[in-house]
Amino acid sequence: LKLHRVDLATGLERIVSPPVVSNRSDREPEMINIRGGCYQMGSLADEERRDGDERQHRVCVKDFKLGKYEVTQAQWQAVMGENPSYFKDCDNCPVEQVSWFDVQDYIKKLNARTGRRYRLPTEAEWEYACRGGLDGERYCGGNEVGVVAWYEGNSRGKTHPVGAKQANGFGLSDMSGNVWEWTCSVYDKDYGGDEQRCAGQNGSDSRVIRGGSWSSKPGSVRAASRYRDWPVNRYNNLGFRLAQD
Repeated sequence: LKLHRVDLATGLERIVSPPVVSNRSDREPEMINIRGGCYQMGSLADEERRDGDERQHRVCVKDFKLGKYEVTQAQWQAVMGENPSYFKDCDNCPVEQVSWFDVQDYIKKLNARTGRRYRLPTEAEWEYACRGGLDGERYCGGNEVGVVAWYEGNSRGKTHPVGAKQANGFGLSDMSGNVWEWTCSVYDKDYGGDEQRCAGQNGSDSRVIRGGSWSSKPGSVRAASRYRDWPVNRYNNLGFRLAQD
């Protein structure tokens, strides 16, 4: 099976193989191989609800893997032995109320148990994956917010099991809505290069979070929308998904 996609950088149609999903244990996320490439990160000047930190610029990313879903409460519990989430009793809902530093502890333990090298995605990887190999989509997977996202207008004030909404072109679910997702990148309002690399483990600078959540308005779940938070903070609308080189 071959898929026809429009290249974000050139506008040309190309033929690619479908995403390859790797098998993992119950504690590990289902990962999808993302073929690297170049794209226009950010938003056009006339995009509705555009913020001032979405300067459009060309960015290239290498091949990487990204979790098909946000890390769930059951997956966190299997590694950490406890569940910090506010919306409990939902094993397949995304884990939340985890700080950036909590996530680093989780990754360290998961890597030690599995022998793998999980990490958080960079901000540039996150947006590239969100766009799913297609140009011009407002949200991660389409232009109809309710089809791809749990957000303020349909969430009924809570998180929902991962994978219930339409996936994007790479087969990734919930990249718009459900919970905000930590990235490994320091926030840089002007896009000076931090979006393409991971921050150190111990810095106190604000980190980028992406995707919006169950409590967000439509403008915040757009593919280009950016926000930041301090790495010590925990909220019931903030979680993460994992990446690998």
